[in-house]
Amino acid sequence: MSGHLLKYSILIFVVVSACTGRAGFKESVRNKLISNGVKYAERFEIQHNEGYSVLIVKNPWQGAKNVNESYYLIPKKTTIPAGIDSLNVIRVPIKKIICMSTTHLAMISALNEEETIKGVSGTDFLYEKKLRDLISSNKIADVGYEDNLNKEIVIQIAPDIVMVYGIGSESAGYISKLKELGIKIIFNADYLETNPLGKAEWIKVFGALYNKEKEADSLYSSVSEEYDSLKSFIQLNIKGKPSVFLGLPWKDTWFISPGNSYISNLISDAGGNYLWKDIKSEISMPFGIENVYVKAIHADYWLNISSAKNRNEIISVDNRLGELPSFINGNMFNNNNRVTPRGGNDYWESGSMNPQLILKDIASILHPGLFPGYKLYFYKKIE
Repeated sequence: MSGHLLKYSILIFVVVSACTGRAGFKESVRNKLISNGVKYAERFEIQHNEGYSVLIVKNPWQGAKNVNESYYLIPKKTTIPAGIDSLNVIRVPIKKIICMSTTHLAMISALNEEETIKGVSGTDFLYEKKLRDLISSNKIADVGYEDNLNKEIVIQIAPDIVMVYGIGSESAGYISKLKELGIKIIFNADYLETNPLGKAEWIKVFGALYNKEKEADSLYSSVSEEYDSLKSFIQLNIKGKPSVFLGLPWKDTWFISPGNSYISNLISDAGGNYLWKDIKSEISMPFGIENVYVKAIHADYWLNISSAKNRNEIISVDNRLGELPSFINGNMFNNNNRVTPRGGNDYWESGSMNPQLILKDIASILHPGLFPGYKLYFYKKIE
């Protein structure tokens, strides 16, 4: 994600109160629509009709209930069918896109459509070299963040769409401004998917936007098959499930991922026992440091430790953390093995498209020797 990733990963987000883009098509049109095969993703649906598709993004921000944002993907130079609101029409294939999160970029790159990326929120935090080269040659502009959105640059780019993610009241302002400018937006809710393969399945959304459905389906099938194969291998070849906890406190509060979260599901699939696996929630849960410490003292491994690069950075947050068994035993691994000098982290950029790589990393950490000779990809040990 972008430079505000840390802030977003630890704050409890305020629910956006906004109008939905519900479909306005006639019942005769509705009856002709056929849903595609979305297997794991819960936040989107693509319906196909003769000559066009409808992308429906479901509950696209935390706390949203019964909210559907509908977009009609209609080929260029094709007449808009009767009963469809032109405000909800996206002409495909798109040729220019602005992304408000770096997590969207890997899927565009996977479809070889990097040249269509014209603007990004936080260009300093891009990891992929080809994208950084496009920035250096002024082919990708930094459009700023939320209320600091550079409207002049957005207008100059004149994108086909701006892909946004709604995460709180701070998002409502800039999204409204974009709409006032006549800019088409699409909500991306991949960050809310709890199934790792559900998050990766958002490649199908980009496939629909670029008229590359077959390529997207092929890419997804490859990822899905490798993930499922790894998951089965792990479950058949491990003995025991080491206990795991995550993160670091922020201003005396430790925000804990619930047991039904994306990362907790990855830990489970990797043969781990996440200490908060039994707590269900739609948001990260705030705990006092003492409450987490009492539970973490029983953990075998400590993962995803914010931006920590070494032991000193951990104990500088709170000296008591140095007394945890996982700290003493050196069982600390962070997801910052692939980071640029400016802070671009590939875990957040291409990780969502490649959960099979994250799965193998975590499994190899929790079960040393499971993959002989394997070298960690996204993770590295904290020394």
